[in-house]
Amino acid sequence: MTGMPAWLPATANMLTPYLTVADADQAMSFYARAFGFKAGDPTMKDDKGKTVHGELYYEGRSIAMVSPEGAWGGTDRTPRHAGLRLPLNFYVYCADVDRLAANAKAAGATVERAPENQFWGDRTATIADPDGYVWMFAQKVGEFDPSKMPKPPG
Repeated sequence: MTGMPAWLPATANMLTPYLTVADADQAMSFYARAFGFKAGDPTMKDDKGKTVHGELYYEGRSIAMVSPEGAWGGTDRTPRHAGLRLPLNFYVYCADVDRLAANAKAAGATVERAPENQFWGDRTATIADPDGYVWMFAQKVGEFDPSKMPKPPG
């Protein structure tokens, strides 16, 4: 890629979240069916053939890395297994947010907020995956309209 630093792999982003999931193989299959992500190659497998590190790509770029609970001796838990909601979500642009939300629901995700147009010019949907991570998918459909911005309370 033009203008990218030599130390950054061609398909990588400078910021790539690393998600702890219940089962990496199941999570990677879910992300493919629900969100259209593609599994990177190769994945790292343990001696039983289970994935202990996987990479997910979208439109040819890395989107996230995944590792199952307990991998590498770690104690991290998924948000769902930890019983909490993370104060962070992932904002991902896509070509068709309505289709993606329908695919995600069919794959077992919870559509927390159905697709709707936002005042900043994106059409968005908020989706929770089976491990409890929250994803907001967006599609640019217009321009920022300050007249539609919500007024602060009070």
